[in-house]
Amino acid sequence: MRPVFDAETKAAAKTLARMSLQEDLRDIGDLTCLATIPADLQATVNIVSRQTGVISGLPVLPLVFEELPGPVTWTMPLHDGDPVQRGSVLASVSGPVRSLLTGERTVLNFMTHLSGIASRTAEFVERIHGTRAVILDTRKTLPGYRLLQKYAVRCGGGTNHRMGLYDGVLIKDNHLAARGESSCAAAVADAREFMAQRAAHATIEIEVDSLSQLRDALNERPEIILLDNMPPEMLREAVSIRDARCHETQLEASGGVTLETVRAIAESGVERISIGSLTHSSPSLDLGFDWPW
Repeated sequence: MRPVFDAETKAAAKTLARMSLQEDLRDIGDLTCLATIPADLQATVNIVSRQTGVISGLPVLPLVFEELPGPVTWTMPLHDGDPVQRGSVLASVSGPVRSLLTGERTVLNFMTHLSGIASRTAEFVERIHGTRAVILDTRKTLPGYRLLQKYAVRCGGGTNHRMGLYDGVLIKDNHLAARGESSCAAAVADAREFMAQRAAHATIEIEVDSLSQLRDALNERPEIILLDNMPPEMLREAVSIRDARCHETQLEASGGVTLETVRAIAESGVERISIGSLTHSSPSLDLGFDWPW
């Protein structure tokens, strides 16, 4: 199933595309192109992958070139979420050379970043193949880019965690400390009562960093318990405790997950593995414009 580039994500991308071009052009324009490139010069360029990975960000390409003098046309033989090899042609773009040169870096900034996230996510997904766990992102995203970065995670086969603070309850250690009490169960109960008073529904999740906290939290049967920085052997024990107490509560492992450790974490029996580095540390995928000269 292909990832959906929905209306909300498109609107966010359009805003970012305009902002990016404004950073480059201000009210003056591309001085180099205006000074050196004839206004009527036309060309077709290919956007090509320089390495193996998973593509994401193709729908942003039209949003950039629609902001520049045209007509600019494009064809896209691939779709977001498709695997690419070195030399794969992702898109062909035709139009005024001035516009192609002006938009080149903006398009590549989006596509290399998003494709890097998709590619790294796909690596994690492949490492846990055959287990019941899913790979999730976090809120560790660039301001303004959250919808796009989480879209890229989906392109790589990952699953989105909550989109923001507005659509899910996640009680962490600082919430417990600020309350002046250590009871995980009491915090979950308060969150559930608050949601009931509002006649609203949101997933209630709580973070624990010890098995004693896990046992306490299970007394209130939250939908999800996040197991923070637990080694695989402790995760396996946590799964056994959960299985004996409350099958419907899902367990999520988080904290310092790497490509080298994710398989052992998944094999512990947890249902969810959240990885902040997907959106804050994935290396860009090397893409480029191949010009006809």
